[in-house]
Amino acid sequence: MEIRKKIWPEYFEAVKSGKKKYELRLNDFEVNVGDFLVLEEWNPATKKYTGRKIKKQVTFVDKYKIDELFWPEEEIKKKGIQIISF
Repeated sequence: MEIRKKIWPEYFEAVKSGKKKYELRLNDFEVNVGDFLVLEEWNPATKKYTGRKIKKQVTFVDKYKIDELFWPEEEIKKKGIQIISF
């Protein structure tokens, strides 16, 4: 399956260069290992697509709800969450 999503220019460049190898997204759509994520560059200033796209195959999906995380909700709201890729 192909899933199309907007991506802002700075994140598009990071994915394109290979520096960014993950996506953090709201769990409001179905995605599975083996699907293809088509990231379409979106300029938030002009509110238009730039025409650039990149297609990546999904190799891992992990979903969480706030109450399933390892830290108290108050700490998450105060400090946020970071994703570390290696």
